[in-house]
Amino acid sequence: MNRVILMGRLTKDPVVNYSQNSGDSLAIARFTLAVDRRQSRRDGNNGEQTADFIGCVSFGKTAEFVEKYLKQGTKIAVTGRIQTGRYTNKDGQTVYTTDVVVEDCEFAESKNSQNGGAGNYQPQGRPEPSAAGDGFMNIPDGIDDELPFN
Repeated sequence: MNRVILMGRLTKDPVVNYSQNSGDSLAIARFTLAVDRRQSRRDGNNGEQTADFIGCVSFGKTAEFVEKYLKQGTKIAVTGRIQTGRYTNKDGQTVYTTDVVVEDCEFAESKNSQNGGAGNYQPQGRPEPSAAGDGFMNIPDGIDDELPFN
């Protein structure tokens, strides 16, 4: 079984090209994900965060989604498969490649989080315990209309 699940941030805007295949146009998107690597102090990096930079490619509708909605810094979760290949470059050397072929892609955080939305967050006050000491919280005023039952 060849199955990959990754979560990371785009290191730069995706590069999207269109190929002509028997008269149809096929979108091909390439991007690199920075995926945090869990490290322990035993590994000798003093607990510092490190990342792997993983090349990804997507085709068709998935590539169109990538082109339309993703940009540098966007945190996404992808599923797909690893694909290896090789080619000979102009100097006659064999170059080996490894990419994740993305079959599904989704956002891994809200749009507000991507745009530094932490400053927009307004925490709701926690209701205080009732004076009766029965362990139940008081229901804040005005919330009765939002309850699905009466």
